[in-house]
Amino acid sequence: MKFYKDHYQVIIIGGALAGMSAALQLQAKGVKDILILEKHNLPGGLATDFVRNGIEIEATLHEMMSIGKKGNRLKVGQFFDDMGVDIDWLPVPECYRIVLPNSGLDVTLHDGYERMAREIDAAVPGTFEKVHELMLLCRRVYDSMNILSVTPMSKVQMLLKHPDFVKTVGYSATEVIDTFHLPKKAVELLTPYWIYVGSPMDKLPFTIYAFLMADYFTGSYVCRHFSHEMSMRMQQKVEENGAQYEFRQEVEKILVKNGKVCGVRTKRGDEIHSDYVISAPYPNKVYTQMIEPLSEVPTGAIKMVNGRELSVCPVSVIMVLEGTPKENGLMNYSTFSGRTMDTNEIWQNYSNLTEPYNYITTICVNYANPEAVPAGQTQLSITALVPNDPFKGVKPEDYHALKRRLANEMMEEYIKISGVDFRSRIMEVEVTTPMTIAHYVGAWKGSIYGYSHRLEDHAVARLQMKHEDHFIEGLEFAGAHGMSGDGMGPQITNGRAAAKAILDDLAKKKEAQK
Repeated sequence: MKFYKDHYQVIIIGGALAGMSAALQLQAKGVKDILILEKHNLPGGLATDFVRNGIEIEATLHEMMSIGKKGNRLKVGQFFDDMGVDIDWLPVPECYRIVLPNSGLDVTLHDGYERMAREIDAAVPGTFEKVHELMLLCRRVYDSMNILSVTPMSKVQMLLKHPDFVKTVGYSATEVIDTFHLPKKAVELLTPYWIYVGSPMDKLPFTIYAFLMADYFTGSYVCRHFSHEMSMRMQQKVEENGAQYEFRQEVEKILVKNGKVCGVRTKRGDEIHSDYVISAPYPNKVYTQMIEPLSEVPTGAIKMVNGRELSVCPVSVIMVLEGTPKENGLMNYSTFSGRTMDTNEIWQNYSNLTEPYNYITTICVNYANPEAVPAGQTQLSITALVPNDPFKGVKPEDYHALKRRLANEMMEEYIKISGVDFRSRIMEVEVTTPMTIAHYVGAWKGSIYGYSHRLEDHAVARLQMKHEDHFIEGLEFAGAHGMSGDGMGPQITNGRAAAKAILDDLAKKKEAQK
């Protein structure tokens, strides 16, 4: 008996969150003939963990957005519920603590728009009304984006029904925030999340900033059994629904004939035919290496990938420490800290490897998930999200020394904040760089956050250009590089978007046959 059928309706390259979300969405609408090919021996891609000396350690997830409380779900949480993917969500205790010694700031902000506005007002008196008004504006833009991403409408309809979205869509986060005339310290308190999209505030579209702020300050969650819980439960469900999911099956080529997808070829030589292909590999790799024959790649596809900038990559130190969080100087779940909140200055600092990173984010998993490690131990990660360019010139013989130096510098930066040197208590430590991600996950040049959101290229612009940017019939993309951008929540959305494109095409063909 053959390992594969001769033909499938849909082949999905990559069994991570986006690919499995696409499969679930297709299955919910009656498309059952699906093959998922995953090159690793476990599902999930970056939604994973690892085990050291019997201790399970979260590899990536800090916070999951768009979940919402049970009975009042947001779109990602509702999708999991609708698909029958049961995940034990734990709320994180705060949005973030921001510590800027040079500005004299040490403030912790919690979810709830009014609550966070009052917390900022306590630190910077007289700002409540303006901060609250800004957050309500962010929420209106957030709601508009959720509607417009699935409901096409004319510019006149958009202006009438979504005026705040239209008024702010062409402006940067800095430009819109400046209209509220807030003191510098209040703006600094409102800035930390920029790191998750990797564009300085004066280049970051307000639309993206608004979506982030509205979503995060609604409340975020983590999985009780780490991000791999999502992956395992999604894999279980897609297989229950009839998909064929195969591990250790790397796809080398996407087969195209006369501008239309006709299948894939695996690394071991299997040629498998299909009507549609959904690709987790970045368009950069697909259009330059994977399409066979390469003559089927339109010039416009190369221009598109050349015109987009990769977003940030993680440099992370992931540790298990002996002792409780408090004994290790860790007092809260999420901390942003640094020498400045000037995002242009931080970006300049991130763009070289010669000086310590001046802005880091620290997560102590215990405070969201007390059972994450055995009693009396601490799970800690310290991360800088940086461009991948500085790593291009690193020589193999220098790489391990560089990792050790970066890790020690990042630990020293946080020790300045915590006042406790925990390095002698490290039981387990892993250091990740863009090379780590590229090697283990296959993300293009180690970019886990897809393409950078800029004023000339972000979710709204991509939505308007989605037909022009669709170059090969039957080929869709699903991953961090998708339209909605970075993060695990957006990967769910990007997977659903890829499925919708296929479902729309099937409906169009069915209508044409009548």
